[in-house]
Amino acid sequence: MAPKKKGKKGKARGTPVVDGLAPEDMSQEQVEEHVGRIREELDREREERNYFQLERDKIHTFWEITRRQLEEKKAELRNKDREMEEAEERHQVEIKVYKQKVKHLLYEHQNNLTEMKAEGTVVMKLAQKEHHTQEGMLRKDVRALKVELKEQELANEVVVKNLQLKHTEEITKMRNDFERQVRATGAPALPLLSCCTCCYLLEIEAKYDKKVKLLREELDLRRKTEIHEVEERKNGQIHMLMQRHEAAFTDIKNYYNDITLNNLALINSLKEQIEDMRKKEDRLEREMAEVATHNKRLADPLQKARDEMSELQKQLGNYERDKQILVHTKARLKVTEKELKDLQWEHEVLEQRFVKVQQERDKLYGKFTAAIQEVQQKTGFRNLVLERKLQALSAAVEKREVQFNEVLAASNLDPSALTLVSRKLEDVLESKNTTIKDLQYELARVCKAHNDLLRTYEAKLLAFGVPLDNVGFKPLETAVTGQTLGQGPAGLVGTPT
Repeated sequence: MAPKKKGKKGKARGTPVVDGLAPEDMSQEQVEEHVGRIREELDREREERNYFQLERDKIHTFWEITRRQLEEKKAELRNKDREMEEAEERHQVEIKVYKQKVKHLLYEHQNNLTEMKAEGTVVMKLAQKEHHTQEGMLRKDVRALKVELKEQELANEVVVKNLQLKHTEEITKMRNDFERQVRATGAPALPLLSCCTCCYLLEIEAKYDKKVKLLREELDLRRKTEIHEVEERKNGQIHMLMQRHEAAFTDIKNYYNDITLNNLALINSLKEQIEDMRKKEDRLEREMAEVATHNKRLADPLQKARDEMSELQKQLGNYERDKQILVHTKARLKVTEKELKDLQWEHEVLEQRFVKVQQERDKLYGKFTAAIQEVQQKTGFRNLVLERKLQALSAAVEKREVQFNEVLAASNLDPSALTLVSRKLEDVLESKNTTIKDLQYELARVCKAHNDLLRTYEAKLLAFGVPLDNVGFKPLETAVTGQTLGQGPAGLVGTPT
């Protein structure tokens, strides 16, 4: 729009002269020729304007397409970055989980091995203890059987000895009986009886020897049979214990072998999973490198597109910015001129008020100085009068006391009259003291009013910006001798004590 306006302005400025001639001096052919040239220029300008409009539309379209592509690439880049971060986080989490699982499995495997070793040790100790117990019991049984066998042998020997003794006694008895029979019957039958007796005795002895031999063989066979049975039971028990121990050992060995195989299989599977995770991590790293390379390849076109976009934005925004700056500048100029006028008017008003305030300050300063001097004079005169009155009254009181004491000393009054006179004198003194206190209170009130007036005056001077050093004199504060005045108003001064 700006070049068009400039063209119009140039044309308006160029209308007075055409080809070195004024419009009034030109012929109809020259005017028509000039109009044809102007129309040709107008058509050419329109074609150029349309061409530039199309170029601007193309550039704007290219810019919009590039901006959308840039936003899409940024979104894809953000998505890829987020996916990479999520994959990295998941990968780290999975690695931590698998490491934790391996740690737990190793810990459980170690605990199981420790527990199995402890259980195997306890079982072996219990089995050994039971084996030793059973072995001790068997040894006790063998020892008891040996003792029993020995006792049976001793009993058999005792029985044999008893039988032999009995046999000997029977033989002795029979011999005595035969001898007695022989003696009773006479001598001729003695050889025959002796032969018969000897044969009988030999038969009995052979008979009993045979019985003893049979009994001994029978007892030996019984003893051997019992010993063989005990040995068989012992061997059977030992064989059974050995089978039990071998079975328990085989079970424990198989159990530990199963646990070891299971743990090895689990470790191998975890190693395979870790290897898969490593391969996956390598693949993700390669993909990440490819994505980074692709991003680097896209970085240069993206930067060029950004530069072109920024240049187009600058070119597009120059006119609008200049126009806005001009509008804002004019508006600010108007506002500034208005503010300048307002400030000038306020300055004049403030100068007039300042002059007026200075005049009022000087007038108040003069009045205040005169009032201060007058109050000081009155206060000083009044204080002087009150002090003189107080001195006179004190001297009169002292004189009266002296006269009263002399009168009392000269006259011999009775105690009642003396008491009455003393009371009257005390009343008079009390009234005088009351008067003195009232005068002191009035003096303190006047001094306090004077001091309050001085402070008010100084505060007013400071409020109007007048330093205290420019007053020309130093205000005199009054004080009652031997008393301290309060900080309240003059009308609220306490009675001095």
